[in-house]
Amino acid sequence: MRSLRIALILCVSTTLWAQQLLDTPKFPQGAYFRQYFGKEVPRVELHPPVRLQDFVVGDRLELSLRSYLELVLANNTDIQIQRMSIETFRNAITRSYGRFDPFMTMGFNATRSNNPATNVLQGATTVSRLDQPFTSQYNQTFENGTQLRVGFNANKSSTNDSFQTYNPAFSSGLIAGFTQPLLRNRGAYVNRLPIMVARSRYRQADYSIQDRLIEILRQAEFTYWDVIGARESLKVQEEALNVSAQLLKRSQRELELGAISELEIYQPQQTYASQEVQVTQARYRLQQVEDQLRRQVGADLDPAFRNTPIVLTESVLPPTDDRPLDKEAYVESAYRKRPDLKATLQSLDIDDLNYKVAKNALLPDVSLNGNYTSNGRGGVFIPRTTGLGVVAGVPVPGGIYDALNQVFAFNYPTYAMGISVRLPFRDRATQADLADAVVSKRLDTLRARQNEQQIRLDVLNAVTQVENSRASVKLAQVVLDFSTKRLEAEQKRYDLGVTTIFFVISAQQELVLAQANVVTQSINYRRALITLLRQTGQLLEERGIVFQ
Repeated sequence: MRSLRIALILCVSTTLWAQQLLDTPKFPQGAYFRQYFGKEVPRVELHPPVRLQDFVVGDRLELSLRSYLELVLANNTDIQIQRMSIETFRNAITRSYGRFDPFMTMGFNATRSNNPATNVLQGATTVSRLDQPFTSQYNQTFENGTQLRVGFNANKSSTNDSFQTYNPAFSSGLIAGFTQPLLRNRGAYVNRLPIMVARSRYRQADYSIQDRLIEILRQAEFTYWDVIGARESLKVQEEALNVSAQLLKRSQRELELGAISELEIYQPQQTYASQEVQVTQARYRLQQVEDQLRRQVGADLDPAFRNTPIVLTESVLPPTDDRPLDKEAYVESAYRKRPDLKATLQSLDIDDLNYKVAKNALLPDVSLNGNYTSNGRGGVFIPRTTGLGVVAGVPVPGGIYDALNQVFAFNYPTYAMGISVRLPFRDRATQADLADAVVSKRLDTLRARQNEQQIRLDVLNAVTQVENSRASVKLAQVVLDFSTKRLEAEQKRYDLGVTTIFFVISAQQELVLAQANVVTQSINYRRALITLLRQTGQLLEERGIVFQ
């Protein structure tokens, strides 16, 4: 069969709403408010099967193995589920970048307090005060572990205290600070470990999904050959029924002529009745496997194709390739191409990364901290003179702009620099995580060896099964040849009157069994070849199916 070139695209088949959620708009874009404050509910649309009409010939659905696999890849629900399941692992990569996303916090508060004075210097019998602070801060963590903080705060305070110099008083401050890890979480490599783990899990999931898709395709191709086998078996049974009908008709004619007794007519009648039962069973068996085939290509989802007759154009031919099979070459191919083995080996990379994450968590948490603050003060200035009492002068107008001018003139700075150390004397939880990482790598290494052993055994068994099926087909052909000759001989002997109808019927039944056995062994040979290609990792390559 010509090579089938089909691209099975992974990581692309997301729905529109899922892609929009992944491409999150940024504040304060208009899309941000539409997405997070809108009332739209995500909708999932199920599309009808495609391309079925392309293979309709007359009133029948005519499928070669090539066209059948095209429809399976396009419409099979199991394959679509597997293709979508990879999206959660891709989203996990995006999620792992979340620790580097900047964010801003803002807050405003208003507090009114009334308290009785406790001394004469509080400036009022009942001190009333209104504070209205505003705070905002921008935070971001960079890949090298540095944490940056930039904030602005302002406060308006008014009171009935007669001793206040500014009333209302405005204060503001511009704050910038950083925290630089010196041991734990220091460096871009350590901080990118969660991203690397997510990517490794994505590759592992990709291999696992490929393996499941290959198995689905293998089962789908099995279904195709099951239909052909059921069709050929039905033909054999119908042919045997025709032979039984002719034999019964001849026996009835001989009975009418008195050539045989009435006791000899029961055997042809029983044979014909039994053959009718077998034809009925073969017909229903064909209907069952055709329904399975319709599910594989999605025809059961379209009412127009649920009962459309299906014609499969591939024929069951006996094997002609007698070349010996190189078992070791097939084993080496399986080691290189089997996606399940690649998924197991990818676990080792994940274990190494988890070990480094746990080892980093055991380091002392030593950080270098720095802060810079620029302060400002403003408001309505009330000059005060002292003598026998406090005398207020003429208020000087002012406001928040005075405080802001002082802040950005950097006239009143505050500097701070320090080191913080968090040194746990014993961290049993993290030590257990480190030990689990070591154990996990050892287990995955043993699982990889176990998988290689099982792959080797599976390949050897598959090769043996192909050779066995090839030999069984040849033997079935030999048996068919002898059964044909025996039936011809018994028919001639019966025509000469030297044997009875029993031996003719027996020879005819053996011929039917031999014909059915040739069909069965030929189908088994096809299935054995498919299994061998699946075990060696060559099924997609042989069918021209490419994963992207």
